[in-house]
Amino acid sequence: RRNGQMASLVDMAVEPGMMASEPRARGARHGGAVRCRASEGDNSGATADEEPDSSDLKQILGMKGASMAENKWKVRLQLMKPVTWVPLIWGVACGAAASGAYTWTFENIGKAALCMFMSGPLLTGYTQVINDYYDREIDAINEPYRPIPSGLIKEWEAVLQFSLLLSGGLYVAWVLDQWAGHDTPVILYEAMFGSLISYIYSAPPLKLKQTGWIGSYALGSSYIALPWWAGQLLFGNNLTWDVALLTILYSIAGLGIAIVNDFKSIEGDRELGLKSLPVEFGIDVAKWITVGTIDVTQLAVALYVNYGLGEKWFSLAIVLLTLPQIFFQVRYFLPDPVKNDVKYQASAQPFLVLGILMTGLAVGHYNQNLLDATQSMAM
Repeated sequence: RRNGQMASLVDMAVEPGMMASEPRARGARHGGAVRCRASEGDNSGATADEEPDSSDLKQILGMKGASMAENKWKVRLQLMKPVTWVPLIWGVACGAAASGAYTWTFENIGKAALCMFMSGPLLTGYTQVINDYYDREIDAINEPYRPIPSGLIKEWEAVLQFSLLLSGGLYVAWVLDQWAGHDTPVILYEAMFGSLISYIYSAPPLKLKQTGWIGSYALGSSYIALPWWAGQLLFGNNLTWDVALLTILYSIAGLGIAIVNDFKSIEGDRELGLKSLPVEFGIDVAKWITVGTIDVTQLAVALYVNYGLGEKWFSLAIVLLTLPQIFFQVRYFLPDPVKNDVKYQASAQPFLVLGILMTGLAVGHYNQNLLDATQSMAM
């Protein structure tokens, strides 16, 4: 399950959440399929050589190797997988930068913080919980220590939790529209759209994550496009079709990140008939699809930033940030994508998210120049 994908953008090995909808993938798979590794009689989910404090922290963050502590609030937090919130929070910041209208005032900081709370804890949390709920069978195979298959959270408790998170997220979206003075509640509409994608990603009968390409792309776009749109709509309400298309195309890189998290789950996916790309194409082909989508997308964005926006220095920064990702692909990922997925993600993904920020800053600088030119002509 690609719970890891999104974290992928940070742990960067975790999974979807979406701004208003981050679909999280097949069971909390932050790194992939995990058979119960403990010795007979030990159901902790953590390896024997892990320190207790480390295992407890992993539980709070919703990561693989978590302890089985039964504190209800810790377990509820684990279900929301906080490690997956970071990419969405970052995406809001990129969207705010792209608006060209963000200024460092206390009011704007408050708006940004509330938008990040909506995108991360509320709506990504909703996505993670509903994904765990519908992935409880595969989690019993891949990650049996997760709250629902382990019995720490009852099924009705999970339903109540994701319902409250969804309601809270949509309410905060409405508040943000009022705060920004929008005549049309565009942030609320986006939150509703994202939440719907999250639902059909995880829930039958559509269950997009079973469809390979479509599910992986839905996951990737949720981590890049949706939070960007929220941040830009909040501060500039100037999201144009070309920028929306740019973020959608950038989400192809998110597709590659989503595939990374499928390699370790290949055994469980085959067993349950899930059509992940490594299952469909085999490991050798899928690993090249992965690096191709990640690298080609970023280089294409760099070309657009240079020739479409005229922002050559930001374009150069994106290219330079792509190079270390290629290095880590050659060093870690391509030799053994199953063994080194987490190591690769932790090494390479910080450069990818910095590239997304450079793109946001480029769009923001371009928008600011347009605004200045318009004001000069009006004078």
